[in-house]
This record gives sequence, structure tokens and C-alpha cells, in this order.
Amino acid sequence: MAALMAKQTTMQTTAPGFVHRALRHRSFMIGMIFTGTMIILALLSLIWTPHSPTEIIIAQRLKPPSLIHWFGTDQFGRDILSMIMAGAQTSIVVGLIAVSLGAVLGAALGLWAAARRGWTEDVIMRLSDLNMAFPVILIAILLTAGWGPGITNAIIALGIFNISLFARQVRAAGIAMWEREFILAARAAGKGNLAITIEHILPNIISVIVVQATISFAVAILAEAALSYLGVGSQPPDPSWGRMLSESQSYIFLTPIIALWPGLAIVFSVLGLNLMGDGLRDLVDPRLARQPGHGAHRTRCLVRARGRRYPGRGGRVRLR
Repeated sequence: MAALMAKQTTMQTTAPGFVHRALRHRSFMIGMIFTGTMIILALLSLIWTPHSPTEIIIAQRLKPPSLIHWFGTDQFGRDILSMIMAGAQTSIVVGLIAVSLGAVLGAALGLWAAARRGWTEDVIMRLSDLNMAFPVILIAILLTAGWGPGITNAIIALGIFNISLFARQVRAAGIAMWEREFILAARAAGKGNLAITIEHILPNIISVIVVQATISFAVAILAEAALSYLGVGSQPPDPSWGRMLSESQSYIFLTPIIALWPGLAIVFSVLGLNLMGDGLRDLVDPRLARQPGHGAHRTRCLVRARGRRYPGRGGRVRLR
């Protein structure tokens, strides 16, 4: 009985109409296009770039966009398009590792707090509050003071910050799930807290974790650019969008275009991930994902039949 009720709850995100609704969601699709472009550029740079992103050619410095250098060259004669493509690798690697670290540890702490409650929940939440009191840039600077600048410190700082975000989100969603009827049925069946958490709680809040991961990925890309801009993130010769902005500020009045391209890369990447996160939040909302005919909340659907749209109620289609 508990498994059946849990299965009905998870149908919100696995329903056959999910893909169809995703394709019709404007914000989600725009975010997918921006994010997909960033991922394609990063993957393509692993095997090909128009020019070497680290080769310095002083004779080609500060060249405007042309057929040879589509985005122009920087103050060292490096091809900007190649650096943008290689810089996407850095942003994705930092975001992926930092968000994964925060999601795994944060989700585990959030599930533990939701299951145990009491003093365990209080300790975890107060530690999360203490962690969030320190900005991620300050954490990175403290790590840099001890171990020197580098991309590893940026990943650790972002991962530590993300732990608190995921812990709070998962704990709130987990507490709501522990009060559901199918959890009471699972308890009556003799299952313990660990079994209920793994078999019922986690599958039903996985959508919350995915949405938070998407938004945290955007924050991680922005934070990595900020850390590299300050000189405590990615170090030369590894390309980074933030360091490209930092190096171009001395030439911004001479050739402002060299600061335009990395700025646009950051803007479109963060915007794409935020739009995709907002779209996912809408798509996994149970009030929007509910299937017609479930309970008293029957939705009005438009069914395409014989080339025309006809309103149907309760999942029944009237054909003419």
C-alpha cells in the first residue's frame, strides 16, 4: 500500500506528458538552448579550437573580429573565441564538482535532520546558518591564505557553501513528506527510518534536489568567474572567463570588445541555467503536473482529435 501511494506521488515528474509540457515551456526551452550551447562549446574545445587558447602572438595583439579571428584577439594576441571555448570547460568543471559535493553531503544532512528531528535537526540547521553567514568569496580567500590560489580552493569553497543550501531545501521537503499518509503506512508495515528515507522520501524529493542543483550551478559559474577575477580562482595559463575580464579591464577604453565576449558568455550561461531551473520548478509543481482524473483536482485539458481541439473532462475525449 505504501509503495502504491509513493508511486502515485512520483507520477508527477514521470508522467507521459512531462516531455510534451517541457517542449512547450518557453523559459525552459530558452534556458536549454543557452545551456546546451555552453556545453557544446566546452565539449568541442576538448578536441578542437580555432587557435590555441594559450599561444601568445604579440604581432596579433588587439586585433578586431575577422575571418581568421572571429571574436578578435586579446592584449597577448590570443584568440578570444578559443579562450571562450576553453573557459567553458573551467566553468563546467568547477560548477559540476562543487554542486555535486554540495548535493551529496547537503542532501544527506537534510534527510538525516528530517528523519531524526529534535536536537539533531537543531544542530544541523544551526551549523548551516553559521556556514551561510560566511560568503563564498570570503571562504575562498581564507583557503587561499592557507594553501595558495587555485581552482581546487574555488571548488572547495563553493562546495562548502552549497552544502547548507541543499541541506535546508532537502530538510524542508523531507519534513513535508514524513507527514504524508503513505509514510504512516510504511511505518505500520514495520519499516525503519533508514528504509523509509531511501525507499520513499528520497525518490519523492529528487525533483527538489534537481531544481536546486540547476540554480546552484548558475551561482557556481558566477562565483567562479568572480574568484578568478580577484585572482584566487583559476590560474594562468588555464583560460577562465573571470580572469579574461580582469585582464581586459586595462584595455576596455581602447578595445572594449575584448571585455564584451567573456561578459556575454557569463551572462548567457547564468541566464540559461536560471531559466532552466525556473522551468523545471514549474514542470515538477504538482499543481501543474497533476494528471486529469486524479482525485477532486481534475484539470481541464485540450485534446487534439481529427485535426481540431476539443475540451475533455476527467480524461474522456469527445470525438465528432
